[in-house]
Amino acid sequence: MKCPFCGDPNTQVTDTRENEDGDVVRRRRRCVKCDKRFTTYERIDLKMPHIVKRNGNRTEFDHAKLAGSMKLALRKRPVTIEAIDAAVDRIEARLLSMGEQEVPSEKIGELVMKELKKLDKVAYIRFASVYRNFADVDEFAEVIREVQARPRRGKPGKAGPDPEHDLFGG
Repeated sequence: MKCPFCGDPNTQVTDTRENEDGDVVRRRRRCVKCDKRFTTYERIDLKMPHIVKRNGNRTEFDHAKLAGSMKLALRKRPVTIEAIDAAVDRIEARLLSMGEQEVPSEKIGELVMKELKKLDKVAYIRFASVYRNFADVDEFAEVIREVQARPRRGKPGKAGPDPEHDLFGG
């Protein structure tokens, strides 16, 4: 690390400490030439990929927009903010792990739908109806049947729709 006072490249680390979260390292340094001390901070610099929209435009990834769209789908549903934040974190981690500089918006939409399906089926259907831009009621009904066909948690061996609650007489 170059000394900010005299520009000499020879500096020594005299003390190293991590912050409470462990995501920032603070280093006290001493210049070998002028003996002045200074502090540096080391943190991870992860770059989220740019988003390529359907029309070809590119935009920066927006954490708030992602969280907002999920919260909108989950509005008035029994899902905690912590669960929503964890889902957003999983989506961001997945995007980072892809290692791409650009990601199509369709990929993000699919990741959101996957997370919403785990969190709340009604929110999943809400999001899917807007995201997939259903042309008619049959497409909407198909997504509902898909959700109903999944095995219910806590009731092993029960797969398929519940005849009492099947909206489409399946």
